[in-house]
Amino acid sequence: MHGEYKVPGGKLVVVDLDVEDGVLSGVRVAGDFFLEPDEAILAINSALEGAPADTDAAGLAARIDAALPPGTTMYGLTSEGIGVAVRRALAHATDWTDYDWQLIHDGPQSPALHMALDEVITAEVAAGRRPPTLRVWEWGAPAVVIGSFQSLRNEVDPEGAERHGITVVRRVSGGGAMFIEPGNTITYSLSVPDALVQGLSFTDSYAYLDDWVLGALGDMGVKAWYQPLNDIATDAGKIAGAAQKRVVADEGAVLHHVTMAYDIDADKMLEVLRIGREKLSDKGTKSAKKRVDPLRRQTGLPREAVIERMIASFRGRYGLAEGKVTDEEMSRARKLAETKFSHEEWTARVP
Repeated sequence: MHGEYKVPGGKLVVVDLDVEDGVLSGVRVAGDFFLEPDEAILAINSALEGAPADTDAAGLAARIDAALPPGTTMYGLTSEGIGVAVRRALAHATDWTDYDWQLIHDGPQSPALHMALDEVITAEVAAGRRPPTLRVWEWGAPAVVIGSFQSLRNEVDPEGAERHGITVVRRVSGGGAMFIEPGNTITYSLSVPDALVQGLSFTDSYAYLDDWVLGALGDMGVKAWYQPLNDIATDAGKIAGAAQKRVVADEGAVLHHVTMAYDIDADKMLEVLRIGREKLSDKGTKSAKKRVDPLRRQTGLPREAVIERMIASFRGRYGLAEGKVTDEEMSRARKLAETKFSHEEWTARVP
């Protein structure tokens, strides 16, 4: 069995192993990490040898930590990361490069249609009728997108939303509210087979699916990192938030979508989002600009250039063919947008 895992912010860990009588055997750990002293790698292999095959990543990490020689130093490597690589080997997880990725980047669309497209495209990936897909959104109107389980009245000031012509929609994933203005926001979705995140905890899957965009930001001079559970942050402040939805039908799939602040009208946001005021008050912060530091300032690039560089970075890592929403997918999405995502029953399902 073979498993690979790139430690967030670190290096690639590769594990090859067998299972005999319910325990790990023939374990060999490798990768492009740095490790001192040399004999530490032998200690790691020995620590994993004979471990019950149902041991979770944390348990495997504990075995490794107990066996490491005094003074061991790891660079780009963690014991937990090795444990995750083992679990991915045992789960027969796939890798990014095992797939033919497809890009969808269409013109502006309504907030409700974006919600529907996420649901339809991810269902198609789960059914095996569509390859793993990166979809970059263009917004047709300003919006507030609330999480699946958020209270509508607690999150949104209806008078502020009406005054600024902002549509309120509810997405299928959890997490917090997103304040959207078309020229100030960069949003993308990854619809991926469940096999890609096999062996990863829920938390680890966020870091794993965000890793490529951290590299893209780094290429633009932005030193960013994953901040559990679902943020992308820099020294200057948060720049993005992620959310996920798991599809269990067919072969299974994961929807992972991210909204990034290219720019922000903080005063308008605070007139529309109620929770924003509470969060800022709790933290003793007077301005939302102290919590969110937009990409426009950090990169100095036009929004379109940031998106182009992100797409180019993904393509350079994993390959990415131009694609489109099929007629059948669009028909289903339009129906969902009308009957579900534009409907009060869904939007106010948590009043």
